[in-house]
Amino acid sequence: MSTPSEPRPPHDGPALEPIRVLRPRRTDALAELMREFQQETGRDPGRQETGRASGGYGSGRGPGGYESVTLPGPPAGSEALTQELPPVARETRRPTRAVPPGAGLRRAAVAVAVLAAAVIGFGGALLLHGEHKDASAAPAPGPPRTAPSTPDPTPTPPGPAAPAPVDPDGAGTLREGATGPEVTELQQRLLDIPDVYRDGSTSGSYDPTLTAAVARFQLWYGIRGDETGVYGNDTRAALESRTAAGTS
Repeated sequence: MSTPSEPRPPHDGPALEPIRVLRPRRTDALAELMREFQQETGRDPGRQETGRASGGYGSGRGPGGYESVTLPGPPAGSEALTQELPPVARETRRPTRAVPPGAGLRRAAVAVAVLAAAVIGFGGALLLHGEHKDASAAPAPGPPRTAPSTPDPTPTPPGPAAPAPVDPDGAGTLREGATGPEVTELQQRLLDIPDVYRDGSTSGSYDPTLTAAVARFQLWYGIRGDETGVYGNDTRAALESRTAAGTS
């Protein structure tokens, strides 16, 4: 395999034109043609074979089996028509100028400032136009209005007195803070129930200790009709059914 030739510099002189070209001769086709020619003309084939062995078929035969062909000369005036191409100018790149740091930020800040000024001016124009329109459309003030006179209210007779509050647990219900002989009777009855009001006092005051004793009695004997710690009708009936009156 042939190696590519090295690149050569361009030729600056006049263009060279070929004068003679060597091309390979086809010996087989030429021998066949000579044999046909000898048969037609009647020449001696032995002399032709001898001539072939001696090196060719005439003075135009070259070494190595190549035939020399003379090319026609260039036409008159062709050299005057030959023109040299102008040299190709190399493309030169313009040096780029370096952008200083912060130039883009300054441009953006200027653009934002211009836009903000335009928006503020437009908003001020709208406000002035709106104030002028409101001032022109404001109605004229009318005469002052006087408040209508109201007649003096007539006194109303006092109504009946409100009834006394009714105990929601019923009459005779005792709760913490109550005092009197009924509380004393309750304390005496609770002392008759074992471990309900042990060593309790009979001072006639419904104190927290008595409230806890009443709640304990309600829990132990399953009394649910009254509030916890309140001596109501259900608790009274259960306690009176288990104790005697006036006992201590």
